[in-house]
Amino acid sequence: MKSFVIDTNYDIDVNNDRQNIRILSTDENNPVILFVHGGPGVCDRSMVIPNQSKYLVDDFTMVCWDQRMAGKNYRRKKAKEKMTLDQQVEDLNCVVNYLCERFKKEKIYIVGHSWGSVLSCLFLPKHPEHIKAYIGMGQFVNGPENEQLSYDFVMDYAKQHENKKAIKDLQKIGRPVGGLYKGGIDALMVQRNYMTKFGGGTYKGRDNIYDSLLKPFFKSGEYKVIPDLYRYYKGCFYCLEQLWEDIARLEFDKSVKKLDVPVYLFQGDHDKNTPTVLARKWFDDLEAPYKEYMPFHESAHSPINEECELWGTTLKEKLLEREKMPDPVGIERTVIRRIVRK
Repeated sequence: MKSFVIDTNYDIDVNNDRQNIRILSTDENNPVILFVHGGPGVCDRSMVIPNQSKYLVDDFTMVCWDQRMAGKNYRRKKAKEKMTLDQQVEDLNCVVNYLCERFKKEKIYIVGHSWGSVLSCLFLPKHPEHIKAYIGMGQFVNGPENEQLSYDFVMDYAKQHENKKAIKDLQKIGRPVGGLYKGGIDALMVQRNYMTKFGGGTYKGRDNIYDSLLKPFFKSGEYKVIPDLYRYYKGCFYCLEQLWEDIARLEFDKSVKKLDVPVYLFQGDHDKNTPTVLARKWFDDLEAPYKEYMPFHESAHSPINEECELWGTTLKEKLLEREKMPDPVGIERTVIRRIVRK
């Protein structure tokens, strides 16, 4: 790894809101990758930077962005304000434009993970002009179907393993209707915690949802315990409460059937958070100038963390290939890859 010419985080103005970005680069001329984190509200620089810089930073400028009211951007005085999906879309557009100007690029790459894939697929039909390619991971497709499949996975697993407490807890929150639980965010967190423990969130290291997020937070050094832990925690729940009902109603298999940018889908085979069966069907039906599906056989929702080296080296390979290609115009090409492990 070369020495860094940029290793910093700082605030930028994003539609009249102060938002923090983290940049790591060994050469300002390198192509730019913006990581659009999940949640909503679950910032990922504490995992992206330590897990992926060793594979990517020599060839790409890596940018992590804490979204509005998430992570370093949470501010208590703004917690009574309403936040919308449209607002988030325009924030992403502002950040993309800032990075293009900052690094003198016509286009950059975006990696959208989970909620980040929601935001990306709301953004791309409106603002494709500065995106060289979209890389989806933990790809969200259809809210009502997503939640029913995810709930059924957890309940079936609990019954098969005679986990009486899990069965009781899941019966209490009930099967979601229209993508929503009658117990709201608290019920959603019950389901997600069991889903993570049962291998649908992380396939091998089956921590509960809190440990899977907080352990990297403390280890990475990307955030300070004071005051960032408080901001991170409060921001997660603020963003969920503000946006979840609208997210759960989205149906990209009906509304996003075409994207005007190359699409790479990096999907864990065992993902039950955003079930892979839905992601693969959406990908197969999607119209795009170029698309490539990359399965990760030992991962669930986050192959970027579960198969770090394979994810990073595969992304590097694909994007360096992309750098040599002309922008695709009027041609649709689909590639399904089988990743061969050495």
